Amino acid sequence: MLFITYGSDITKNTYDTLTASDIGEYMKPDFSVALKPNLVVPGPASNGAVTHPEVTEGVVMFLKDFGVNNIKIIESSWVGDSTIRAFEFCGYRELSKKYDIPLIDLKSDSCTLLRHFGYDIKVCDEALKTDFLINIPVLKAHCQTRLTCCLKNQKGCIPDSEKRRFHTLGIHKPVAVLNALIKTGYCVVDGICGDLSFEEGGNPVESNRIIAGRDPVMVDSFCAELIGYHPDDIEYLSYAKKIGVGQYYTADTKIVELNTENKSVVDIGKMYSSERYRSLIDEDAACSACYSSLIYALHRVGGRVGGRSGTSGFSGTSSISDNADGKIHIGQGFKGKTGKGLGIGTCTKGFDQCVPGCPPKAKDIADVLR
Repeated sequence: MLFITYGSDITKNTYDTLTASDIGEYMKPDFSVALKPNLVVPGPASNGAVTHPEVTEGVVMFLKDFGVNNIKIIESSWVGDSTIRAFEFCGYRELSKKYDIPLIDLKSDSCTLLRHFGYDIKVCDEALKTDFLINIPVLKAHCQTRLTCCLKNQKGCIPDSEKRRFHTLGIHKPVAVLNALIKTGYCVVDGICGDLSFEEGGNPVESNRIIAGRDPVMVDSFCAELIGYHPDDIEYLSYAKKIGVGQYYTADTKIVELNTENKSVVDIGKMYSSERYRSLIDEDAACSACYSSLIYALHRVGGRVGGRSGTSGFSGTSSISDNADGKIHIGQGFKGKTGKGLGIGTCTKGFDQCVPGCPPKAKDIADVLR
């Protein structure tokens, strides 16, 4: 079961998502709860690399109203950077003071050696001794693993020496095994503006959505399709499923969507990563979630559609090559209209070819573009 809320009011939308979710079936007010955001580097969340403090604040507000008082925020930035600096620059020091919640730098935490599926892994004790861990990752791409979201975010719960060793072991299987060792209580994904291609940020794609669910494998498999991948394209995800960490999202998975009427119209001026594809797109009042799917899809196919790149219109011999104006059409402004060529999203169902969905997944768009 997955829960999705759209819109730009980040704190309220996070709170509303958890209020509508089934988290109360698994968590009790007397639990100790650890929040694990992704603060990989010190920097603003608008760059697409770190968890918005507003998302974490929405989680804290929900927990307080639920009756949970024993809350901590745990994290370890990537090797070579300071978690303390990340807490400060990412807005978490202020959040800590506002709600009187301790910030735990796992780089200085003690560890316990655990063994599972043939791997010996040191895990930070603060991640193990909590009753309920809420994983709050950013939905973004990764230069090595393609996707980083719930499962890979747990890599912040191991010491730096283990982070280095994971890469010598091939990264994927250790990440999957780590998630069998650290039990996730619930996942709350920051899908506001994750990076297009690199975990350090710099190419944010505005999507404005919060995604929540109990099963980290299910959440990650759903998110993989949102940015243009099949779940099996992500090696650690397929292995996590194989060893029983969770199950993939399927067509039978129940999805509860909130605030669908408030899907925010994309601010293209802020979507720097879309510049290279602007000449391909005819946009009219597109929702950010829909537009982001198109940008991710174009990136997956290398910006090449029907034999042409994103530097000019597209043409060629593909089924969309006879588009009258050489554009991909997207946005609410096309509701009720007809046209030749390709439309993206339910609003463009009157076009000769349409990738349906509100919003469609980047994977489905990429399949058509290819």
